[in-house]
Amino acid sequence: METAESDQQTIFNHLIKVGAKTIFGKDHDFTGIKNYEDFKKQVPIRDYEAIKPYIEKIKQGAHNVLWKGQPLYLSKTSGTTSGVKYIPITKDSIPNHIITARNALLCYMAETGNSKFADGKLIFLSGSPDLERVGGIPTGRLSGIVNHHIPKYLRANQLPSFTTNCIDEWEEKLDQIADETINQNMTLISGIPPWMQMYFDRLIEKSGKKVGELFPNFNLMVQGGVNFEPYKAKLFESIGRKIDCIELFPASEGFFAFQDSQKETGLLLNTNSGIFFEFVPADEIFNENPTRLTLKEVHIGENYALIINSNAGLWGYNIGDTIKFVSTNPYRIIITGRTKHFISAFGEHVITEEVEAALLQAAADENILITEFTVAPKISIDAGKSYHEWFIEFENIPTGINIFSKKIDDNLRKKNVYYNDLVGGNILQQLKITPIKKNGFIDYMKSIGKLGGQYKVPRLSNDRKIAEALEKLGAY
Repeated sequence: METAESDQQTIFNHLIKVGAKTIFGKDHDFTGIKNYEDFKKQVPIRDYEAIKPYIEKIKQGAHNVLWKGQPLYLSKTSGTTSGVKYIPITKDSIPNHIITARNALLCYMAETGNSKFADGKLIFLSGSPDLERVGGIPTGRLSGIVNHHIPKYLRANQLPSFTTNCIDEWEEKLDQIADETINQNMTLISGIPPWMQMYFDRLIEKSGKKVGELFPNFNLMVQGGVNFEPYKAKLFESIGRKIDCIELFPASEGFFAFQDSQKETGLLLNTNSGIFFEFVPADEIFNENPTRLTLKEVHIGENYALIINSNAGLWGYNIGDTIKFVSTNPYRIIITGRTKHFISAFGEHVITEEVEAALLQAAADENILITEFTVAPKISIDAGKSYHEWFIEFENIPTGINIFSKKIDDNLRKKNVYYNDLVGGNILQQLKITPIKKNGFIDYMKSIGKLGGQYKVPRLSNDRKIAEALEKLGAY
């Protein structure tokens, strides 16, 4: 990746050249853009709401709107404020999704020499590949779209069946997947960690065996969509042994990074795949004119909001994720959270990375397995009575819950100076844990119609919406 910076410049130049012939390019005077400084003046950072008028034109059949021609697909994804979002995938951008997944596997094989995962059955826990049409364009979940592009050399061993993959109701689909795979020689399992855990739970329930005993040749797990660390211990416990893992960073908007080494920390940024990246200091992302940096301007350890410009026709697009660089030679990142998922009800600005690390450290110390969790502020009008409330579904609940909560609190105070000052100054109490009953988070996601593949429980909320829903469903 020695050419990462020059690759980014080449991509930038190509994007501007092609984009100049689009409706968006004409609206933003792309012909007058000579360099990145010009681009920043012409193209503001935007979210889906700001790009939605252009998407509506595409849905009405217009050509050359955000990129040349029409998209090959529209990827349907859920937005917190926008309802359903339709993200274009073009002829030029589809290789980014397909080739990056291939490259992740090739890097793994080159480093480890292990290709045994290709000898048995493979499962990609995905959305339905049955696509609808919106404005004449095939439309569906990203994982369902990508399912149509799985290479022939992998498709022969792919499970589950097409019919099962098309089942919409998640629990029915999961049950059918378990039945189809339980007697197979599964060697690779891929999906979002909470889905994989649900799948493993169903297999254990049906067979009475650990997953590793059921599938003795299962030797590679591929996951993405959320931070793997909070789920890792319980997944390995369900398998009964540790196996190799490859972490990915895919989204409807693009395939941004992948784990290229079992020995190094972080995911390799995909700097030569049709995406020009920008980075905004995370605490500036909601400013009117935030600082915008290119790859060569970033620093290790700083929290950035990830902004993309791509050959899918996304321009100055805030994908909503925050990252940190752990290396700049090559450029490797870790995902730290979401721009809208934080707690700052009292000025503490606690982020996802901090709460996950604080909990995982305490759980490792006490040999506690965590299934799922979320955190919300509990605000009181009396000074010193407010606190952070942690809703945690335990696999094995700690015998001393107050001691465990103090360990998490101490860990969090070490990671966030503002939180430390608020607790130390008696403005906030020590955090409190509300244990959630088994499958409580599954019940919550089901209650809001979001059980299944593409949905994830937010780690942090700045309000009590999720907290109140969990309280109604009942605690431990």
